[in-house]
Amino acid sequence: MNQVLFYAQLEALLQDFEGTFGLCVRPLEEGVFPTLEWNANESFPAASTIKVPILIEALSQVEKGVLELSERYPLEDSDKVGGAGILHELEPGLEPTLQDWLTLMIVVSDNTATNKVIEIVGQDRINALLERYPSTELVGKLQLPPEQQNERQRRGERNRTNPRDLTHMMFELHIGLLLEPEMTALALNILEKQQYKDMVGRSLPRDSSGELAVQVLGKSGEISGTRNDVALVYGPVPYSIALMTKGGQDLREHPENGMVLLGARVSRLVWDKLQPL
Repeated sequence: MNQVLFYAQLEALLQDFEGTFGLCVRPLEEGVFPTLEWNANESFPAASTIKVPILIEALSQVEKGVLELSERYPLEDSDKVGGAGILHELEPGLEPTLQDWLTLMIVVSDNTATNKVIEIVGQDRINALLERYPSTELVGKLQLPPEQQNERQRRGERNRTNPRDLTHMMFELHIGLLLEPEMTALALNILEKQQYKDMVGRSLPRDSSGELAVQVLGKSGEISGTRNDVALVYGPVPYSIALMTKGGQDLREHPENGMVLLGARVSRLVWDKLQPL
């Protein structure tokens, strides 16, 4: 791989972006290609990519017998928050299992489900896991009204991470360092079902029916001025990738958002440079 050419082409893609773009790509098999980085150690708002370590810690507690996937937790009116997801539109009284809550948190990025899982698992335990990734922290629950936010959130602090941490986290999940095989398989299965693949997966090869022809397992995230995506891409040359943005001026919640399209173009550039001809 010609790294000089890659970075020149990446820079050309980024030249008109008004914000900050971050990228990290590492092989899933050591030594296949050098890790690619662009602002990889820069801190970004995590948005919904913070849901990946929440998933991992929940499944770790299942392994340890602290939690059970079949345990049911009721949906209360007080649980409901806005933003992504569907639970805030439903009537209280549902009793999803822990596995259902986890699935909703990842597959449709449900913020109500995320906050419920944080409550069940414990913010301190999630941040104990995140000590492995020094630039990543869960500051608090998502989409809370000001009166329910903690002091740090009221000061404007957000859940944070960087491309290097996210890429390494996905790599460690893939190779089985974070969970035992059964829970690793479940985590990867849930991540593969995520419905929002507008950045990493958007421009990757598709079959004749229009479906992705390559496995993309990951989690996207968005808040105002930020669009992120982290994924495992199981192509002929498999890799872990994190795309992150901040300071973007396109504030539309739309698949054609400029940051989303930029991320998709960078994702395709990475694919083209890594896969054999």
